[in-house]
Amino acid sequence: MLQLENIVKDFGGLRVLDSLSLQVGEGLIFGLIGPNGAGKTTLFNIISGLSRPTAGRVIFNGTDITHFAPPSIAARGMGRTFQNIRIFKELSLMENLLAGMHRLYTYSPVAMLLNLPIQHREEKAMREKAMEILELFHLAGKAQRQAESLSYGEQRKLELARALATSPKLLLVDEPAAGMNPAETEELMGEIVQINNRGYTICLIEHDMKFVMGVCRQVAVLNFGELIALGTPEQVKCNPQVIEAYLGKDVCKL
Repeated sequence: MLQLENIVKDFGGLRVLDSLSLQVGEGLIFGLIGPNGAGKTTLFNIISGLSRPTAGRVIFNGTDITHFAPPSIAARGMGRTFQNIRIFKELSLMENLLAGMHRLYTYSPVAMLLNLPIQHREEKAMREKAMEILELFHLAGKAQRQAESLSYGEQRKLELARALATSPKLLLVDEPAAGMNPAETEELMGEIVQINNRGYTICLIEHDMKFVMGVCRQVAVLNFGELIALGTPEQVKCNPQVIEAYLGKDVCKL
């Protein structure tokens, strides 16, 4: 589904990503891990069109999207969350999800102006879909509440729910468990697996190794912008190079 070919990213004289090549297969939960500054979020920014690589190509579903703008990439089926929560806090949970669905509407401005039945049918269907997604994240009971009233963990879930509302083929999730307590993290792990079971491919960045080892089927490890390991969680966690650069020996016991 996603193919990265020799991705290089320079910021002035600093090389953040160095000839990075990766493939993410359809249907996977793919983990991207590594120490702070390894280039993980920079890579997500390049994949989602927020940043351009200095060299290399990004292939998504057979199309070279290296120089596509973020809206064009989203229209082809890619959703994204961020390290820092980016939700519309003054809007309700339902309105946040409906905002994420805006590109999915097919009725014309004329249909809206004339208040035609197609507008009502589509909006009803979108609201039903939004409620179904909120139920998945145990937020349906708060659908009409303002997003700013949610706890930090719930706001992170809302951002993930809004990304899911765009009907992505590939979902990029940047540190979904950051700031969550253990109970919230455990619940989110189950929700991520449920999303994957519904047919969504997920690529996630996460520092919580219990989370990564619990949900990911394949893991890539970056260090100083280079790929140092790729394999199953079991293969990666006891890799000597990964232990030295990032995880430490205790992770082998997880």
